[in-house]
Amino acid sequence: MNFYTYDNDNFFNLIEYFFILIRFFDIFLSFVVILFLLPLFVLISLILICSGENQIFFVQPRIGKGKKIFGLLKFATMLKNSPNLPGGDITAGNDPRVLPFGKFLRKTKINELPQLWNILKGDISFVGPRPLTPNTFEFYSIDIQKNLTSICPGLTGVGSIVFRDEESLINFSLKKPEIFYKEDIAPYKGTLETWFSDNININVYFKIILLTVWVIIFPKSNLIYRVFPELPSKPNNLKLE
Repeated sequence: MNFYTYDNDNFFNLIEYFFILIRFFDIFLSFVVILFLLPLFVLISLILICSGENQIFFVQPRIGKGKKIFGLLKFATMLKNSPNLPGGDITAGNDPRVLPFGKFLRKTKINELPQLWNILKGDISFVGPRPLTPNTFEFYSIDIQKNLTSICPGLTGVGSIVFRDEESLINFSLKKPEIFYKEDIAPYKGTLETWFSDNININVYFKIILLTVWVIIFPKSNLIYRVFPELPSKPNNLKLE
């Protein structure tokens, strides 16, 4: 981590203060945003009841800090039995399991907004490695697994920004989704999240939040590589925008 320090005690105090500050920010901002978005949540809930399978939320087991399993909350966008249908935990573009209104929610990332509750609870932070399902977690090397579970996962992060169109990548691959994710996506995403955990500080934290807003508005942007020029280089086998 990029903390300036003169001794070990001071170093660990700075780390402790940093994460206390981040936790305070997470609680305050998630609470304010939940209140602000409450009318939108009610509207989406009504639409899902009328157009979906009478299911508003989807809770998916994810692996958090210290390998603790928690339930990640999302708006329901897919068929109820999706995890047991072809594709499993990995969703490709034009996935037939995605409901009509769910396509809009996923495209705009609105389906992720209920995770503000996960932030308020302390399951995740606003910024961190995206928490993985137990199945996809196994696609990563042991060293990267340790790295991913050493810090609190996040609503957004470096990997989330770079792989914001992951479903399309999977859809256009000639490989099976599980194989493509394991062989092509996981190695690079793992190095990105390792870079984040090695370089996390207040500056990086808030830059990632701003970059997340930026790529939602400009999804084709590669600004993250200009803001963080030291990021691991994009592999040739991935056609990232």
